[in-house]
Amino acid sequence: MKMGGYLFNYFSSDLHLGHINIIKYCKRPFDDVNEMNDYLIKKWNERVKEEDTVFYLGDFCFKTGQEGIGLSAKEYINKLNGNIIFVSGNHDKNNSLKTIINSIIITIAKKRILLIHNPIDLFKIPKYENVVDFVFCGHVHEKWKVRLKGQFKHKNKTNKIPIINVGVDMWNFHPIKFEEINKEFYKTAGRCAKQQNVEPEN
Repeated sequence: MKMGGYLFNYFSSDLHLGHINIIKYCKRPFDDVNEMNDYLIKKWNERVKEEDTVFYLGDFCFKTGQEGIGLSAKEYINKLNGNIIFVSGNHDKNNSLKTIINSIIITIAKKRILLIHNPIDLFKIPKYENVVDFVFCGHVHEKWKVRLKGQFKHKNKTNKIPIINVGVDMWNFHPIKFEEINKEFYKTAGRCAKQQNVEPEN
């Protein structure tokens, strides 16, 4: 998929709308789930306009059970600006979202980017380092923002390309543009390179 034109493209993940316990799990600064929902929707709509596109990388909302408040995915979608392309997250199986996309590859600024929810799924793709240049993911919440080459490990495997977490917990609770992500990557790479006294990779 080639991106271009005059409209903005955003990335986001892990809103967990309606998820009561996510406030405790991720130490989000809200007194209750209704305050959190209102704030997240407000921050989204302050940036995203109706004509913009948002690539959303999983864990959209909680509908039922002891941790949900009963609103459907459609009800939340109706409150949000933009055309949203949903990649499925591990908490999206029972929230009526019904997306069939588990991963997608897009091209922006001549960079091939794999969009997935859980960064571990990168290792399911044979020779992924020959297929894409970056990975954008969610799932890890406030744990980390950027993992450069060799910094993300799962079992006996290590990432061969950079991974960027686009989840709201690391980006002031709003969707972000590619330019912001790219800037953060080079900032992190430059800091790491300075510490090691080498040139940053891209």
